[in-house]
Amino acid sequence: MQFNSEQLLLYAVTDRAWTGRQTLLEQIEEALAGGVTLLQLREKALDPEAFLQEAVEACRLCHRYGVPLIINDNVDVALGSGADGVHVGIEDAPVQQIRRRTGSDFIIGATAKTVEQARLAEASGADYLGVGAVFPSPTKKTAIRITNAQLREICASVRIPAVAIGGINAENALEICGCGARGIAVVSAIFAAQDIRTAAAALRTIAAQVAGI
Repeated sequence: MQFNSEQLLLYAVTDRAWTGRQTLLEQIEEALAGGVTLLQLREKALDPEAFLQEAVEACRLCHRYGVPLIINDNVDVALGSGADGVHVGIEDAPVQQIRRRTGSDFIIGATAKTVEQARLAEASGADYLGVGAVFPSPTKKTAIRITNAQLREICASVRIPAVAIGGINAENALEICGCGARGIAVVSAIFAAQDIRTAAAALRTIAAQVAGI
């Protein structure tokens, strides 16, 4: 699927911590129906075979809604499942190495917490940046915080688009308006909600204000 910066508007990152009443795939479909524009499948505990099978099903679901699927960290699962790309952290496989393996049509996102990291990711071939944590994160309690000024500086330092991430919810998202982010990436603000579809729809409206569109 062709990547464009508008797909970063409402970027949902999965977390199975809130499954039970619904399966993860059911939650994903509710999020997609609510207006999520890009989905990242993140699994830290599943074995490779189970992760691959889940990714295949998630990919089929995302593509039915015309939404790209990004796999967290695992290039093998991304390629094997037909996903559209991968997101890598600072300590994961280098972007340049992934790009050589996957080709130009594969979407690569990279985490950046500094201008230097952002510029390196861009020079290495990343398509977009995930910048944060902009607020305290309930899912990554040890995540390093960045200020609005740092977010603005990072976004302005590169030509590729950036999505803000880290502790973002409907109550605080508008605090990062005007910082240059093309959208917001959220985890619990969607997947911990009692009504995932409604939460996603509300966040999409807020995300448009953050992105200035």
